[in-house]
Amino acid sequence: MKETSKTTAGLPKLSSNKIWMMSLGFLGVQMAFTLQSSQMSRIFQTLGADPNNLGWFFILPPLAGLIVQPIIGSLSDRTWAPRLGGRRLPYLILGTVVAAIVMLLLPNSGSFGFGYASMAALVFGAITVAFLDLSSNVAMQPFKMMVGDMVNDDQKSYAYGIQSFLLNTGAVIAAIFPFLLTLFGVANTASKGVIPNSVIWSFYIGAAILVVSTIITIARVREYDPVTYAKYHGIDESANKSGGNWLALLKKAPKVFWLVALVQFFCWMAFQYLWTYSTGAMAANVWHTTNASFAGYQAAGNWYGILSAVQSVAAVVWSYVLAKVPNNRHKLGYALSLLLGAIGFFSIFFIHNQSALVVSFILVGMAWAAMNTYPLTMVTNALSGEHMGTYLGLFNGSICLPQIVASLLSFALYPLFGNSQANMFIFAGIVLAVGAGTVGLIKETYKN
Repeated sequence: MKETSKTTAGLPKLSSNKIWMMSLGFLGVQMAFTLQSSQMSRIFQTLGADPNNLGWFFILPPLAGLIVQPIIGSLSDRTWAPRLGGRRLPYLILGTVVAAIVMLLLPNSGSFGFGYASMAALVFGAITVAFLDLSSNVAMQPFKMMVGDMVNDDQKSYAYGIQSFLLNTGAVIAAIFPFLLTLFGVANTASKGVIPNSVIWSFYIGAAILVVSTIITIARVREYDPVTYAKYHGIDESANKSGGNWLALLKKAPKVFWLVALVQFFCWMAFQYLWTYSTGAMAANVWHTTNASFAGYQAAGNWYGILSAVQSVAAVVWSYVLAKVPNNRHKLGYALSLLLGAIGFFSIFFIHNQSALVVSFILVGMAWAAMNTYPLTMVTNALSGEHMGTYLGLFNGSICLPQIVASLLSFALYPLFGNSQANMFIFAGIVLAVGAGTVGLIKETYKN
């Protein structure tokens, strides 16, 4: 944890160990997100939700994130609680506690006797999903902010690369849980309207890992006090104690902030459809069923978990490739990755073979790697240390807003595409390809 020489930006060079510890809890937080994204459609269709109405359930989580993230960023900019670790860690503690509780409740949405397709079960599921996404966002944002706070420009790509590795490792573990538990004899089917035990226990294990990994980060990391923070960032100590008006900050945001946000809009819109329709599309194309109570549909849900793991492994490998790309070629790596992902999206519509879908999700994983490597590096390199948390909270809108738009559009697009979940991947592929083309507008900036 020894700190050595400073860069011209003023921030010290950190040891690899400190950067790893700073991000370790990211592993557990991403497991919560992956269980939510990979199992959410399956859970609601098992509860009896109409596929045409899935968009409603997918609106609440990003809506919560859109509102909460800037608030957390703004509050944490002005927080200093040394007994709780600093300025970002107190919010990490709060988010982790709430997320763990909700992870125990969500998979039991069908176990309280509400009945199949009952409004009570669906509303309970929707509320718990919203709280899971909200709390997971509260827990995740501090990790991104701490890198912006404590890591210099030279090490920032490395730090976000570690977060990308932990993100995808957590995603792999979480995604294969239902499949592995089924192999070990845990029931993968249940009474009509009840979530299978393979899914329920996946959430239980994920909650435990979330708590343990977060505790390790909290125990090993101490953030810079306000005086040291101001010194390293070359700003006045009072800079983050006042101001922070969101509209005023957005007006002053660097151009890179807006251009990367535009690319993000197309990317996250496409991935929202991946999470919403993958299980149903594969159940129809490969297992030839759309009935969520059938074993074939639940098998498709397990297989989507495996493919999500494939996506994450591909993202880890591709992240290493992207890490070798020089700074002046970041845009090329970004655009190429998104284009390959678009091809993967298109192929999901055409492929009716279970094993062949592995190739589709390898390509999707390449896009996912770029989405978790380049945007934060580009944006934080263009920002000063003033209101870093608020800016990153506002930038999170480029993740949340497209998911909301995608969900609202689904009510018109789903019937337009013949009420077929597989057909939605044609539109998603087009959207991601547009995102790849938009990368060319970005001009990166560096402070040193």
